[in-house]
Amino acid sequence: MKDFGKVENRNSYLYTIENNKFIMSVCDYGATLVSFVIKEKNIDIIQGFDSVDGYVNQVVYMGATIGRVCNRIKNGEFELDGIKYKLNINNGPNSLHGGINGFNSVFWDIEVSANSIICKYFSKDGEEGYPGNLNVKVVYSLMDDGLRFEYEGISDKDTLFSLTNHAFFNFYGPTSNSVLEHELVINANHIGMVDENGQTLEELMNIVNTPFDFRNKKKIGVDIDKDNPQLINGNGYDHHYVIDGCGYRKMLECYGNKIKMNVYSDLDGFHLYSGNFLDGKSKGKFNGSFPRRSAVCFETQYYPNSINYSSKKAPILKANILKKHLTDFTFEWEE
Repeated sequence: MKDFGKVENRNSYLYTIENNKFIMSVCDYGATLVSFVIKEKNIDIIQGFDSVDGYVNQVVYMGATIGRVCNRIKNGEFELDGIKYKLNINNGPNSLHGGINGFNSVFWDIEVSANSIICKYFSKDGEEGYPGNLNVKVVYSLMDDGLRFEYEGISDKDTLFSLTNHAFFNFYGPTSNSVLEHELVINANHIGMVDENGQTLEELMNIVNTPFDFRNKKKIGVDIDKDNPQLINGNGYDHHYVIDGCGYRKMLECYGNKIKMNVYSDLDGFHLYSGNFLDGKSKGKFNGSFPRRSAVCFETQYYPNSINYSSKKAPILKANILKKHLTDFTFEWEE
């Protein structure tokens, strides 16, 4: 544990563990993944900052744990058990990533074991408009071949629970100016369409033979600027990919700098975000500035706004029943 700066008058701390292949650091503010180093390649593949100030004042979601509900809820409204709830609005007309003070902007209690960093948070009934006193646990674990995220929640009322991690990946390191040469293979035939506010619609789009088609290995930058209404609405890739099947399964592969990352999860799909709103004005670790499209995010999640869509599986957490979800990032590389 080491000092990681202050948020207002409270100290933040950074926690680091390692095994034979990886070094991982997480800070207590936002239960944020600050760095992930592949030791044999001597490279940190996560964009981030040298102190907590960057996560507070520069790129607020970078590396953070996102909740209670990741992505957007339309107009910040939903109905559960016949009761209508109104959430805080923080993204155009919508509630994004948990609201004004989501899980990314609170302090978590941290415990460290040999292979894991365990993050706990108590979210009070009514926080950001959500019902139920919610106990949350997020466990970051180092495996022999990568990194595991485990999400757990239990509430005293029915509520919503859909957490993700918002790591910004670049396999050439956090000072690289572009992620467009990275290649993807995505096991999906459909995405959720988005409107001009970035809100995922209930309607799916068949992506076969469109710019969103990554069934065969393709560079992120090949089609990203094509004249396509969905690319225009998303300002690039900013869409939920629907992964066929259910339960724990492979979702995608990402390649760059002779590194291959595989993503597995038991969630419904993931949100692909190509760093379209990064602006290059940051002062990050190793003097990285994070220009537009200098990183890519893979946010495993329920279908966005699914609580308002009868055709989608909603992230409902029933009272007094523990819910768990799992996402793994595994790695292979060449020297």
